[in-house]
Amino acid sequence: MADVLDIRQFRPSTEAALMSLAVTVCYYAAGRLGLMGRLVVEGVVVTPIWPPTGVAVAALLLLGARVWPGIALGSFLVIASLTTPGPTTVVTVVSNTVAPLCAFLLLRRAGFRRDMARLRDGLFLVFLGGFGAMLISATAGVGLQVAKGSLDKSEFWPAWLAWWVGDTMGVLLVAPLLLVLAGPAGRFRVRRWKEAAFLGLTTLVLMPMAVLSPMSMLFLVFPLLIWAALRFQLAGSMLCALFASVLTTFGATSGRGAFLHLTDVEVMAKLQAFNGSAALTALLLGSVITEQHATRRSVRRACQELAEVLEHLAAGEPSPGPPGTAESRAAPPGGHRDP
Repeated sequence: MADVLDIRQFRPSTEAALMSLAVTVCYYAAGRLGLMGRLVVEGVVVTPIWPPTGVAVAALLLLGARVWPGIALGSFLVIASLTTPGPTTVVTVVSNTVAPLCAFLLLRRAGFRRDMARLRDGLFLVFLGGFGAMLISATAGVGLQVAKGSLDKSEFWPAWLAWWVGDTMGVLLVAPLLLVLAGPAGRFRVRRWKEAAFLGLTTLVLMPMAVLSPMSMLFLVFPLLIWAALRFQLAGSMLCALFASVLTTFGATSGRGAFLHLTDVEVMAKLQAFNGSAALTALLLGSVITEQHATRRSVRRACQELAEVLEHLAAGEPSPGPPGTAESRAAPPGGHRDP
């Protein structure tokens, strides 16, 4: 009996350890991918999109706060892959862990729903999970660089803004996509698959032309985002926005297309403005369309239930109550019940 109790006692901790390990692997992989798009602005290395923050926030929302050690370990491994860890590494790891945890706690307190079927969920993710919580990691990270002399005080605000935007873009672009993909997948009819394939082909052809063309036609991306949001809700819009942001970051790092003949500051400003606009458009418009579809399904379900009640009343039968209610169990045949 004692052995059985020991197994039951250690099973939750083992499960949490495995989940944390999986989060570590995902965080490290996302970090390595994010570093491929880094830019140097006035001697400061910045990442326009930092995917690990999105991975961390999504992992906490899906698995709970028990996986925070995986976030901390993943952050440490990313830093260790760039430089030799030192005493200041602890501060960076703590800030990279505390920021997603604060985002998780703020979202949970605000009543955030992981299916993001309401516009308020998109707004919560933008202002609480992105703009608000990422102030912690940006302030701690850049403040540490200034404190140890790696940055001048005059460089604090440009570096802070780049850090904050990079973390926020990771939350706005990566976290919603992971949350949607982790939810129940919708079943598309054959014509929807054909439309999805046509949208994907159009995106693969038109988006590189818009981003990498020297005529600076980034505005062509937004009709594709709107199309994806209207027809495929958050899953389509966030995939399209992420692809657009990754492709635009590639164009910025290589100095091609819309970023040709620009200074480093101009490249960073233009890239951050585009990524922010694309992320907000895809997230908020996708949330609005998802909420409208959910409302329509609720109205259709209510109409069907009302039609069933009217049919029973017209036939002189008792109206069916919700399954398991006292009314449905206590009502005798004939629709009358003793007072």
